[in-house]
Amino acid sequence: MSAAKKVLVTATNYSKICQRGKAMLEEKGFEILENPHGRPMTFEELKEVVGDVYGVVAGVDTWNEEVFALAPNLKVISRFGVGVDNIDVEKAKERGITVTNCRGANSNSVSEHAMALLLSSVRMIPRLMNSTREGQWERAVYHEFTELTIGLLGFGAIARMLAEKLLPFGSKIIAYDLYPNEAEAKRLGVTMVSEQELFEQSDVISIHVPSLPSTYHMINEETIRTMKDGVHIINTARGPIIDEKALYEGLKSGKIQGAAIDVYEQEPVDPKNPLFTLPNFIGTPHTAAESYENYDRCGRITAQAIIDVSEGRKPENLLTK
Repeated sequence: MSAAKKVLVTATNYSKICQRGKAMLEEKGFEILENPHGRPMTFEELKEVVGDVYGVVAGVDTWNEEVFALAPNLKVISRFGVGVDNIDVEKAKERGITVTNCRGANSNSVSEHAMALLLSSVRMIPRLMNSTREGQWERAVYHEFTELTIGLLGFGAIARMLAEKLLPFGSKIIAYDLYPNEAEAKRLGVTMVSEQELFEQSDVISIHVPSLPSTYHMINEETIRTMKDGVHIINTARGPIIDEKALYEGLKSGKIQGAAIDVYEQEPVDPKNPLFTLPNFIGTPHTAAESYENYDRCGRITAQAIIDVSEGRKPENLLTK
């Protein structure tokens, strides 16, 4: 490589946790530019650095035509994660920019976080901690998991791993997916149902669908009305799937007994978001995939994708086909 090609890493904690992936790029002569902000980069911040960038290890910053126009040397964006709703894949393809992701790499980490949120919501862990700290001795009562029906909205890799983790709890598990994997459902003892049946029958709904125009506000005032009284809603997928105003009203009225989410309609979330005023709401800052193991996997996968493109090979997990 005659001159060092630059790779911009907007995913956070890269030097700290992704040493193996970073070393792969450096061994091939790439110059690494890291996101110094500890959060997604804004357009103004990207504008200052993308002009001579060859590749990007992308977090959840927005990569669209406006950014591409400022990056004439950009050849590859490798998403440090799975969802690419923050990347205009079609415009990238038009400009000859290869886009890849880390399909499957974060499934276990996200399923673990979904399980933690599910347990915390049903057992009211944060609420009880707060009330105890305030001097109360609350006698909360909840159902055991053997009596609960858990509904998985979407039945991809993350949902299937969550189902596997739920098996020892003895819950009835149902799932809805546009393209149901009947073999996996049978293996895991999961009953495939319609979307309407899932909303009507579930005591807990865990969301595992992608963010698409068809899934925008899939959880809304109307669908909440069809759910069981006292339902719990868990979301580790994408924020726009839930209408947050409808979620707030459902929690406030008691129709929804608890909600635990890791993703929001706007990120980073506004700390003044009214959901945070409710005792039956749990919110984490989009950290479901943030495991050391997933960082290492994604670091190596994204590095290999950039190396493959630079050396004329077809990378894995190619999205611009």
